[in-house]
Amino acid sequence: MSATSDKVHVQQDITGSSLDQSTELLYRLHDRPPFWEGFFAALQHLLAIFVPIITPALVICGALDITGETRQYIVSMSLFVSGVATYIQIRRIGPIGSGLLSIQGTSFTFVGAIISAGLVLRDSGHTPEQSLPLIFGVCVAGSFIEMVISRFIRQARKIITPLVSGIVVTLIGLTLIKVGIIACAGGFQARQDGSFGSFRYLGMAMLVLVIIVFLNRMKNRYLRMSAIVMGLMVGYLISAFMGAIDFSSLKAVAWLTLPVPFKYGVAFHWSAFIPIALIYVVTSVESIGDITATCMVSNEPIEGELYMKRIAGGVMGDGLNSLIAGVFNTFPNTTFSQNNGIIQLTGVASRHVGYLIAGMLVLLGLIPGVAGLFSLMPEAVLGGATILMFGTVAAAGIKIIAAEPLDRRALIIIAISMSLGLGVVFAPEVLSHMPVWARNIFSSGIVTGGLTAILCNVILPKTNS
Repeated sequence: MSATSDKVHVQQDITGSSLDQSTELLYRLHDRPPFWEGFFAALQHLLAIFVPIITPALVICGALDITGETRQYIVSMSLFVSGVATYIQIRRIGPIGSGLLSIQGTSFTFVGAIISAGLVLRDSGHTPEQSLPLIFGVCVAGSFIEMVISRFIRQARKIITPLVSGIVVTLIGLTLIKVGIIACAGGFQARQDGSFGSFRYLGMAMLVLVIIVFLNRMKNRYLRMSAIVMGLMVGYLISAFMGAIDFSSLKAVAWLTLPVPFKYGVAFHWSAFIPIALIYVVTSVESIGDITATCMVSNEPIEGELYMKRIAGGVMGDGLNSLIAGVFNTFPNTTFSQNNGIIQLTGVASRHVGYLIAGMLVLLGLIPGVAGLFSLMPEAVLGGATILMFGTVAAAGIKIIAAEPLDRRALIIIAISMSLGLGVVFAPEVLSHMPVWARNIFSSGIVTGGLTAILCNVILPKTNS
């Protein structure tokens, strides 16, 4: 399951009190477990987050037709930066970081907006690689929004309510489903060679989807946790045996990947920045829910001054880590929620385990062979997993909305936001007579629907009926 969808479920756990704060822990936050016990716990966390960390990079590169060495490098940096970001979040340097076992990874929430920005440049005649400076530039600029919000947590939660967050998350999932379907049918390359939608692509995507759903419904919790990894691996191996993967590019892979700041350059444009900025606002609120859940499963307080410091530091850490991600040529980071389940499963909430996880991620990011193998993942195999992930994001957004009192005011906000947000996606030509900058901004259903939800939430008076 994606980070976004897990994050959303955590918000529901907070409001519904489904997480038990009396969790029995073998090792609490500041305990130091023996090395091998800590290593085993760290390995379970790594297995839960490895695929979600690299999948956004694979999806974005696939949608923008970024291949070869560039794709491998971006995937490597996703792992490397996640390790660095995890250390910062857990270590808590000054006001930065939650100080909890909070694992960082590449955020799925930004995928749609990043792809839209890249496609606008591609359609105007730029190569896929020429879109990277703009993507990384707006991601770096937007990260400061999250850092500023971290200083005004209480005020932000009054404007970005669960209803607004639910609408935005639902729109993110619904607009990304198109990306997943295209991948299932073979992706950009298949469109070029005329094989788009052939049975071999759709059949492979369906096989991966069925495996993931089947394992997810098993009673064994280890099989459930590894469902996505197993589905992707089966699809990958079958594709390799069928000769659908060309491993020749791995022969030229170096032994070590060196992180290079702004390797592809940096650029900025307001039309690409506004969608990213809005999503940074929403992910700030989502991170509050995730960090609260981590406090709960770690038997740490969920109210009072220490709690608020952890919330503010965690959101500040998310912003700084997204800045670092943009500098080192990958996509925004966020606090993952999968790891809350691992804490409950293992009974280990020790931050010292987090340092081991951070080290593993950095090491994997510096070994290009790991990224090289996964960067060859066929689009149809990836599509079989992501179509479920994106659908789950939309369903999780609906769950947030359903948890709110749906009075007349709420229904009007939902109706207007969804209609306008999905309207510009279904009929993009409605914007054809607007200025270019406006078309670039409002062609995103997430931006149009999200801004509508925020404005309606502020403007429409609250009633008791």
